[in-house]
Amino acid sequence: MTVRKALEKDIPRILELLVQVDMVHHNGRPDIFKGPATKYDADELKDILKDPKTPVFVCVDDNDIPQGHAFCVHKQEIGDHVLTDIRTLYIDDICVDENSRGRHIGKALYDHVIEYARREGFYNVTLNVWSLNPSAMKFYEAMGLKPQKVGMELIL
Repeated sequence: MTVRKALEKDIPRILELLVQVDMVHHNGRPDIFKGPATKYDADELKDILKDPKTPVFVCVDDNDIPQGHAFCVHKQEIGDHVLTDIRTLYIDDICVDENSRGRHIGKALYDHVIEYARREGFYNVTLNVWSLNPSAMKFYEAMGLKPQKVGMELIL
């Protein structure tokens, strides 16, 4: 397995993986998430892949087929009244194909993102994880992440 920057040729496979991500969320919270759906369409993905502030990495098999992806976003609040000017790399999405889990693809993607963040001089790496996905929370905790904040809701 190799982790590399996503290319336009990877878009069809990334779309398949995005459906898997959506279905995890849909199955856990059908009141919020449509299913099956994708967060982006092919044209939006082309724009994301071209933008240096939204790097996307894929972990590919020996046939150069993505088995997982990591979407990232550069974030920085400059001159905020409360927040400092730190640069954060936000992991918007990590997905490993459901048929490829248990092969350390998620760890390879995560390690690559951390290496990228260090190389690019980010202060920290953040992400959000839905409480409906305890296996993802366990994975991120195993990678060393700690809770930064907690979102709460009351359904009316």
